[in-house]
Amino acid sequence: MKLKKGIKEKNIIVKCAADKFLPFAVVFGLYIIMFGTISPGGGFQGGVLVASAALLIYLGYGYDAARNSIDPEVTRVNEAMGATLYVCLALLGLAVGANFCRNVFYQNGAIGDMISAGTITFMGYAVGYKVLTGVGFLLMLMLSLLAPDGDEGEGEEQ
Repeated sequence: MKLKKGIKEKNIIVKCAADKFLPFAVVFGLYIIMFGTISPGGGFQGGVLVASAALLIYLGYGYDAARNSIDPEVTRVNEAMGATLYVCLALLGLAVGANFCRNVFYQNGAIGDMISAGTITFMGYAVGYKVLTGVGFLLMLMLSLLAPDGDEGEGEEQ
């Protein structure tokens, strides 16, 4: 296969490994976020795992594929939405006459259920969303510095 000057073809082994680990990283990261209040882990750890998908796409397919899959501008806006959601959940305590970040839904569910931790469960989801979008944005920002200027033709024939 002829390639443009200065463009290296990605190794097929790296592409296959990225394809195999990408669904695992996303599903396992979401699992860690969802069950963080009843098992080890939580929003931060799961968010970083899900954000690693950007790195796997970059390693397997290059910067343009990662940029097309994960738009940095959309992730930046969604990070602000995650922070806003967390603050709104924290303000629920003040709304019922208690402290900021007070667990107001603590009587919901049985011990061991997903929502048994009450407000803390939803705050963990908000943290996971904020971290996955924030770290995803930072990864894309750093990867844009590594990308060569003419990376759009990577892997294409002349």
